[in-house]
Amino acid sequence: MNRRDVLRAAIAVPFLPAIFSGSLALAGVGSTAGLKLRSRVRPGDSGWPSAAQWDELKRATGGRLLKPVSPFASCASTPSDASCSEALKEIKNPYYIGDQPALTQTSGWADAWISQPSAYAVAAENTADVVAAVNFAREHHLRLVVKGGGHSYQGTSEAPDSLLVWMRHMSAVTLHDAFVAQGGAGKQASQPAVTVEAGAMWIDAYDAVTTRGGRYVQGGGCTTVGVAGLVQSGGFGSFSKNFGTAAAGLIEAEIVTADGKALIANAYKNADLFWGIKGGGGGSLGVVTRLTLRTHDLPDTFGAVFGAIRASSDEAYHALIAKAISFYGSDLFNPHWGEQMVFKKENTLRISMVFQGLEQTEAEKIWTPFTDWVNARKEYSFAKPIEVVALPARHFWDAEFFRQHAPGFMVADDRPGAPRDHVLWAGDQGQVGWFIHGYGSAWMPASLLEKDAQARLVDALFAATRQWEFALHFNKGLAGAPVEVLDAARDTATNPDVISAFALAICGADGPPAYTGMPGPGPDLADARRESAGVVKAMRELRKVAPDTGSYVSESNYFEPVWQRAFWGANYPRLAMLKHKVDPAGLFFVHHGVGSETWSADGFSRLR
Repeated sequence: MNRRDVLRAAIAVPFLPAIFSGSLALAGVGSTAGLKLRSRVRPGDSGWPSAAQWDELKRATGGRLLKPVSPFASCASTPSDASCSEALKEIKNPYYIGDQPALTQTSGWADAWISQPSAYAVAAENTADVVAAVNFAREHHLRLVVKGGGHSYQGTSEAPDSLLVWMRHMSAVTLHDAFVAQGGAGKQASQPAVTVEAGAMWIDAYDAVTTRGGRYVQGGGCTTVGVAGLVQSGGFGSFSKNFGTAAAGLIEAEIVTADGKALIANAYKNADLFWGIKGGGGGSLGVVTRLTLRTHDLPDTFGAVFGAIRASSDEAYHALIAKAISFYGSDLFNPHWGEQMVFKKENTLRISMVFQGLEQTEAEKIWTPFTDWVNARKEYSFAKPIEVVALPARHFWDAEFFRQHAPGFMVADDRPGAPRDHVLWAGDQGQVGWFIHGYGSAWMPASLLEKDAQARLVDALFAATRQWEFALHFNKGLAGAPVEVLDAARDTATNPDVISAFALAICGADGPPAYTGMPGPGPDLADARRESAGVVKAMRELRKVAPDTGSYVSESNYFEPVWQRAFWGANYPRLAMLKHKVDPAGLFFVHHGVGSETWSADGFSRLR
């Protein structure tokens, strides 16, 4: 964000409450009845729906109304209970967790939230089910929650005392050879695309598009993340430096708005809503039920570079960081390279990079000067030798290929009858069920890679390692991407800082799963707070060279004080006006989502 954008956003934010409480006529909304709502009801309140009314919703949704119960609920009284035993066995299986309407992929955040089931859930199988749930929540003043993949770090896919719209069973994937958006005939050329229902995970899309279809769709790096949630928050994958964000690849979506209407949103119909769901945050503007994304020609090759280098002293580590940054700026700062370098406290640099469109020999040649530099200095040793691997791009998410050739790279859903393609990168398993202690992110401007700025960047990186480890995710900054990728990103609601950033710095700390009812002592909050303080201190060091840049909404600090500016920058006032137009009563609430400043932290009481 440049200084003009910073000022514009900073000036606008104090006036946002007025936007939400002002005249609806200015936003084109015909009725003000919805704004009379001052609070939502909870179980036991006089306005809570009767059993007969819940039965009406059950009939309207074909019997698909559930009362979610945590599989850990019986652990305290009956530890040998089958559901308790199964939950403890499968606690690191993200597919099992995703199949439980009462659980989320993150079990909580210290001093912020802990995963708790909703009072009721509609296990939606079609758009009509979603419409029925939205109408019921609006008419009865209920807290409404939407869960697709359930990966939200900030707890936006769960809330106690709420009605959950659970999208898991809406997971169809359909390929198109020549798709044209509704209303786009004669205006838009047909293009290859894929339509994905909102309950699908990215592995479902990759299996259909790449493994079986031989094409590429820009999605998330973690295979179990929900398609709809990622697109609505911006969405980065390993190869975003070449293909852009998932949001920028959206051609069309169906979305159920607060008035219970199922709308088509694209460049020709409801264009403002279309822009808003491209990076404006999940769950604030409506319930997205399906999305159509463009697909791309598949490169011949995808590959990866792994390794870890240990320095014998602080001085040597500082020099290693300087060399790594210089090497990235001169040789890797281009559309071929993505993923990350991890800067650890114990004077170790871990490399986990990926590449596309290069042969293995080309990638090895690029890395040889760097490895030669390390080998020539006795103050460095390889904790893990640098290894370059490449494979046909069509096999990158091919579970059977990895079972045959590299079984350690992926972890399968091992439950009887599980789909063979349901796998997870082994490196992502640590996030399954995790309890977050602290987290933060910041986009790092590409100007820091210039020769006269690199020393300041290196000093900040080294200083941050004295506090906590962190990673530079190069694929989550679009600087260095093709011009058409940058232009497409500008036409989304994602914070514009992503366009001028070479990487997203991410720093976090976490502990083991801590779901309510799990046996054991529960989270060590004293330890969590200590680690969180380390994360805060490390981010403070990084912010010294990137003081005004934003933060990626999906990977951010739950306690971010200026979240409007941090998550959306100069786009927030436009998002706020859109929210006022399509959801004036605030039916859709998520923590630090668009319009949430007018509600209490739990989303139950209107503040203004």
